Amino acid sequence: MQFSEVLGQESIKTRLALALANNRLAHAQLFVGPEGSGTLPMALALAREVLCNIPGINEEQKRASQSKCDHYNHPDLHFVFPVAASETAKTKPISDHYATERRLFLKEQSYGNLFDWYQLIGTEKKQGNIGVDEARDIAQKLSLKSYEGGYKIMLIWGVEKLNTPAANKLLKLLEEPPAKTLFVLIAENENQLLATIKSRCQITYFKKLTDAHIIKGLKSIGANELEAKKLAIEAEGNFNKALDLYKKDSEELRFGEWFVFWVRAAFKAKGNKGAINELISWSGEVAKSGRETQKNFLVYCLSLFREGILINYGLENLHHTQIVVNNFDFKKFTPFIHHGNIEAITAALEAAFYEIERNGNAKMIFTDLAIKLTRYLHTPSIES
Repeated sequence: MQFSEVLGQESIKTRLALALANNRLAHAQLFVGPEGSGTLPMALALAREVLCNIPGINEEQKRASQSKCDHYNHPDLHFVFPVAASETAKTKPISDHYATERRLFLKEQSYGNLFDWYQLIGTEKKQGNIGVDEARDIAQKLSLKSYEGGYKIMLIWGVEKLNTPAANKLLKLLEEPPAKTLFVLIAENENQLLATIKSRCQITYFKKLTDAHIIKGLKSIGANELEAKKLAIEAEGNFNKALDLYKKDSEELRFGEWFVFWVRAAFKAKGNKGAINELISWSGEVAKSGRETQKNFLVYCLSLFREGILINYGLENLHHTQIVVNNFDFKKFTPFIHHGNIEAITAALEAAFYEIERNGNAKMIFTDLAIKLTRYLHTPSIES
């Protein structure tokens, strides 16, 4: 990955290039940005620049180093991703157990999210993390001299998934880094990181991509102008979402079906006790999916309810999410979302997310949520 291949974020590219040229790049970089904004591609491009421009090497050595970076097998470029136990690594899993899958992910889904990664390695029903075994492996790798005489780079994607023992070990390395070592940490939510880790990093904040940059990216893989413009609006600055929509394999297609079944059953439940069985059945279906899927679905629902109330109050231009489910008109649903129930709906969804993240019983959580939604959707609007 080269800087020129990273979509948008031009000011960040310029700042990093200037820091490299003046040998003023901090030893610990923290890239923070929303999904699909390009934090991982930018980290890969930065690593390539650092590793392939070692003073004194000739052009042939430089090309060889670039080739290794492009194939993600450079001996001085180390990766850490959140992982969980699977058939590949049944006990004490670390990132290197999934080296083959990681190279595939970096080549084909560098704008992807954690759920995409978990699906690839077959752990989507578990919550991945970066544990103490991984931290020991990091320390061991960085204790060795670099293979090619330049920098060693430790790229940690999803660094907010560090558990506490691993975070404390990483903190020690950040405080007293081995010679010629560059850390590039990547996070979507910096609030989940220890303040002591953040304080030892130079933080770079990424913004969502503009529609123009997403259109450019989609056209580079074959989308026509009209299609690219439509998908860019729906993607809301998230290139990963744009790619999913273009490939028509987005998890949002399934989420849309779940959402529609849910609200239809909730409306039927008023005066129809039999509909409760449908809600319980729905809860069981959602509960069969992995916890990361369940969390993503709850985030999807929060987004829909937010857009629903915006439409209900005349702000249709801010509505981007599309639900492709037969005979369901989202605009006809929005009058049932109003200031009389939106706070209760939001609180219920956020509480469900909290409980799922802490390994609560998914079927009980979604059954409770479904019944609450039934009550909230029948709450009358209170005219101010």
